[in-house]
Amino acid sequence: MHNNKQLYLPKMGCGTWAWGNRLLWGYDESMDGELQAAFNLCVSNGVTLFDTGDSYGTGKFNGRSEQLLGQFSQQYQGANKDNICIATKLAAYPWRLTRQSMVSAGKASASRLGKNIDLVQMHWSTANYAPWQESALLDGLGDLYDRGLVKGVGLSNYGPKRLKWVHKKLGDRHVPIVTLQVQYSLLSTYPVTELGLKEVCDELGIKLIAYSPLALGLLTGKYSENGSFPKGIRGLACQQLLPGMRSLLECLREIAAARNKTVSQVALNWCICKDTIPIPGAKSARQAGENIGALGWNLDAGEIAELDKAAASADKKMVQNIFQTK
Repeated sequence: MHNNKQLYLPKMGCGTWAWGNRLLWGYDESMDGELQAAFNLCVSNGVTLFDTGDSYGTGKFNGRSEQLLGQFSQQYQGANKDNICIATKLAAYPWRLTRQSMVSAGKASASRLGKNIDLVQMHWSTANYAPWQESALLDGLGDLYDRGLVKGVGLSNYGPKRLKWVHKKLGDRHVPIVTLQVQYSLLSTYPVTELGLKEVCDELGIKLIAYSPLALGLLTGKYSENGSFPKGIRGLACQQLLPGMRSLLECLREIAAARNKTVSQVALNWCICKDTIPIPGAKSARQAGENIGALGWNLDAGEIAELDKAAASADKKMVQNIFQTK
């Protein structure tokens, strides 16, 4: 029988999705102390939701992101310790075909975390390429919940049609879906404005989590068309999107100056005002501190309308995750 201890979801999360990328791209163990400092600062300031995945830190790192979060949460002894909520995503790998494979994956993640998972999430739907695979994997998530091995179940990269299907499937087992995680920012409004996910989530009692709320750094104001671009996918995004988002950046800067906030704090607060939980990455205490500055205040209706208008005028938007379903 399931353990009915309530899943604690704070108003805003400071997520580790970016830590996962760093574990794959240039991570080394010398970063651990700085990551611990970022974690401690977040929790002490009431930012207690941390998002990771069992695919973050593969190869020789072997789930290092989950291991680090488990370490950090156990070592932390300050305020809000009891409110720490660690969410992890289990990947729909092609070799995971049975419900038991997901139960085993959840147990492996729990072992790396050093505790049961607070929120377990399906990392992506297989509906776009192997819909036959998905049902058994969802059954496995339900089994984790029924056995009291997780406090809550969530999804990632699901659209309204597939979300309703999963909600019905797991609901028939009395397994509630508590969260849905999608790519959402001023440069990625598609899940809400075009798919209508927020209305569906509200109807079903599901909290929307916004990953990549700063759009790979494009919404921090630190990149310019005339400056040097970072390498890899961030640099490509800068080249493609910066020329068409001048009005949006100008609007962000004007509001930031009037509010005595940074551009990134305004972009994050916009997500919060849209009733979502943004999960920006933080690899240092300085970055974590800036993220925390998005809390404790709200944009007014006029500022939100200005940002909405500027976002709609951007020539190009962030490319959607290939696993995002309809």
